[in-house]
Amino acid sequence: MSRLEEFVSLLTGRFNNDAQYQEKQKEGLSFPYAEHVNTVCNQKINGLPADFAGVFMVEESYYTTASAQSGAERKFHTSASHHLFLFTEEPEGIRLTSYELPQGYTKDNFVYDQIGRLDYASLQPSAKFTPALYVERDGVWEGGSVSHFSPVLTFTLYERFSSDCLEVSEKMEVQGKPTFGYDEPIRYRRAD
Repeated sequence: MSRLEEFVSLLTGRFNNDAQYQEKQKEGLSFPYAEHVNTVCNQKINGLPADFAGVFMVEESYYTTASAQSGAERKFHTSASHHLFLFTEEPEGIRLTSYELPQGYTKDNFVYDQIGRLDYASLQPSAKFTPALYVERDGVWEGGSVSHFSPVLTFTLYERFSSDCLEVSEKMEVQGKPTFGYDEPIRYRRAD
């Protein structure tokens, strides 16, 4: 198995942070319930070069958070944020390149089971996201990147992947002030 195949096999499937979420609920802490559904999608892309060695993946992400309480009743809101990623094997590790969603799709409706055929020639790497690089150390892949989405908006991604857990730390800052993210990584475990 190549390094890329090994890496992609860790990421492919259904994952959630149920154990971590339940732990936070018992402690009375606010923390999201999160799910990822990661599916390789090369077979849905027309026009891939014959020698294409990369792996495109649809990442469906769902985050459920509690909103302000109304009396004794808590209200929950689930938001979706779906992405198209390309993974390639580089001499220094595995590179993740984020792609713009194809025309006609949004972060809400870009779901593997609902997307049609995509045209490779029309797929465009994200101009805002700095590709992330992952390096394997003792069976654990680690890496990330810092992206400047605008002169004042910075997105920091750091991840650790192993057969036990996918740890994802994402933070958004506007002019150096945190606007999104958590003090500890979201820990996903395989759910399928």
